[in-house]
Amino acid sequence: MRIVRRLLLGLFLFLLVALVAGYWWQRPLLLTGTGYAAHNACALETIAGRDDPEDDLPPNPLVPVLRTATTDDGAVQGSILGLLARQRAFATDGFGCTLADEAPELPDPLAVTTTNPYADVPEPTPAPDTEAAVARAFGDDLDAGAREELGTRAVLVMQDGELVAERYAEGFDATTPQLGWSMSKSVTSLVVGRLVAEGEVSLDDDDLRPEWRGDERSTITVRDLLSMTSGLAWDETYDLGTPITRMLYLEPDMGDYVASQELAHQPGTHLQYSSGSTTLLCDILGERTGLGANLPRETVFAPLGMSSAVLEPDASGTPVCSSYLWATPRDWAAIGQLALQDGEWEGEELLPEGWMAETTTAVDAGGEREGYAAGWWANELPDGTLVEPTLPADAYFAEGHDGQWIVVVPSEDLVVVRLGFTPVAEDDRVVQLAADLIGG
Repeated sequence: MRIVRRLLLGLFLFLLVALVAGYWWQRPLLLTGTGYAAHNACALETIAGRDDPEDDLPPNPLVPVLRTATTDDGAVQGSILGLLARQRAFATDGFGCTLADEAPELPDPLAVTTTNPYADVPEPTPAPDTEAAVARAFGDDLDAGAREELGTRAVLVMQDGELVAERYAEGFDATTPQLGWSMSKSVTSLVVGRLVAEGEVSLDDDDLRPEWRGDERSTITVRDLLSMTSGLAWDETYDLGTPITRMLYLEPDMGDYVASQELAHQPGTHLQYSSGSTTLLCDILGERTGLGANLPRETVFAPLGMSSAVLEPDASGTPVCSSYLWATPRDWAAIGQLALQDGEWEGEELLPEGWMAETTTAVDAGGEREGYAAGWWANELPDGTLVEPTLPADAYFAEGHDGQWIVVVPSEDLVVVRLGFTPVAEDDRVVQLAADLIGG
């Protein structure tokens, strides 16, 4: 009997050790899930004024066991069943939500005192062909299940500088900020352009981090970070222990983490899509200008009157310029219109001459993600072929996770904004929408 008890005790201890070891092995992945849940719930309530965070959780085996709750200090806590892999997100006025162990110390948000000229225009009455194109983008021809998978939440069409069409899904309207994910990178390109125009920075500036002095990383330039040719080792795969998940959900100082990566390629020679490069760039620029978390507010939001825009920072105060910009659809449209107008806004030139042509020309280097330029995606590749043959060669795009798009077609004086939640459907219908509008 004593032997049996010892065997059972041994088995119990073995299973306990195995469970604990398994948890710690999977903990980085679990923290990705709980961090996502905490940040999502905090931001939707604080920025978007929504109370349905479960509607923005992507399909994932963790979703049934994710829990969010508000803690005594006002943070939103994400966890597994309320017990494991806890992550907390703190809300700060003007800066949205930040994953951190304690409330971050951030400056007062710079006030946006002007108004986006498109913010208060009356809702347009679209032409029949335009209305039909927008209806297709919303999946009016689909059954209810397919429309839900398509997940279109907002479509705006700007033609010849005028808002000509606008439609929203139930629960959303012109005042609802929505997350642009990697469209934030295109706004970062405008931030850099503003600083170049003001003489604060040059695309050829190097020696960007003190810890890089004495090694080849000191040759990395602002241009390299903007065009994702820095050569820093990176993996954008959202998986266990990859740099992107660690940066977003485990690192309080994202800039320091990205800067610690070793070189995998000679700077300027290899395109490696990297949210780390964009966030590191904003860390460098925020420190150089002294603006910190107010960097995007000073350079872009205030001049354009984007009063709804919030670019959330990490715990060190660095704007997460790769991923975390929220804005209303009309403020997103202002970004597209500024780009279309080559930096001219309300009679003022905000960007250097030729900035948009330079930053929407596809990177001609080996690597991945054909068509990436400098924060934007170009339709024309270096060899002259088109990524989207149904659209003109001069078209370019801001693109973000789950189907966020700004399509800019200068030759047609056209800007199309599409926002939604499309983690499942293979085609979010944006390219077809733009092609239909041009054809119409």
